[in-house]
Amino acid sequence: MMDDLARRVLAGDRRALARVMTLLERDDPTGTAVWQALYPSTGNAHRIGLTGPPGAGKSTLVNQLARHYRRRSETAGIVAVDPTSALTGGALLGDRVRMGQLALDPGVFVRSMASRGQPGGLAAQTAAVADVLDAAGMDLVLVETVGVGQDALTIVGEAHTTVLVGAPGQGDEVQAMKAGLLELADVLVVNQADRDGAPALADAWRWAVEDGSHSEREPGWRPPVVETAATTGQGLPELVAAIDQHRAWLADGGAWEQRTKRIAGERILWALAHHLLMTVRRRATGNGNWDQLIADVAARRLDPVAAAERLADVALDSRLPTDPAG
Repeated sequence: MMDDLARRVLAGDRRALARVMTLLERDDPTGTAVWQALYPSTGNAHRIGLTGPPGAGKSTLVNQLARHYRRRSETAGIVAVDPTSALTGGALLGDRVRMGQLALDPGVFVRSMASRGQPGGLAAQTAAVADVLDAAGMDLVLVETVGVGQDALTIVGEAHTTVLVGAPGQGDEVQAMKAGLLELADVLVVNQADRDGAPALADAWRWAVEDGSHSEREPGWRPPVVETAATTGQGLPELVAAIDQHRAWLADGGAWEQRTKRIAGERILWALAHHLLMTVRRRATGNGNWDQLIADVAARRLDPVAAAERLADVALDSRLPTDPAG
């Protein structure tokens, strides 16, 4: 089954794509095995992350970007991360519905995922799902996050080009600066540019970049500020040009390799954290420690940090070598 699914994904079989993504979201071992088989075939797609506060128009902007790329005969995979229903664990916003006919285009594959409370608004397997789209031959992979405050920073670890989307009247200037988003974005977009306050927000972001409030991740690139109105398509050619210019700059200056290595490092740490969490949960649940710790913390006999330290001891016991310096 695993080999068959991997072959079908590499051939661009949409049903196989959907099946593998479902398995990954469920943390199914078969999904992980297929992803591992596909991983050597990844690394070709340009991964673009779009983040920003709810209501800034990210989904509409992703829709327009995908249409623009299709007009250039480029294929696009879209991963839209929705807030999670507290009751069902499912995605509430239904980006695939919002994107309408776009999902029917054979050159576009849209996947909506629930954030499930993961830091950064990213579903636990978003990076792996993007890999599957990459292996299937998509030219671009667009990842749209929930983008709520500080959590939005997580997307930077998974994107070649990070696009910060803001809109007037939402306090985006202050929030972006406080969260450090301006320091991490490669392209700044003021969406809903036909509304009052848009020029002021664009000027504030330009001032922040020129004033040095933006700290360059790689010396030599200063993020452009692009004004768009996604509902009408205003500014879309300029936004696409800015993304293209950033990709060319990454490739021409050697920064692409640097960023790829940084992404690899982030993913190793993410995988380690996920593996340790699953190991701790499995062991603690199996020996009954989990229920006891919950009871102790709830009764104030133990604080949460001390409980976490006990769980960490379970995961890092005799399986790890002793630190010579310790």
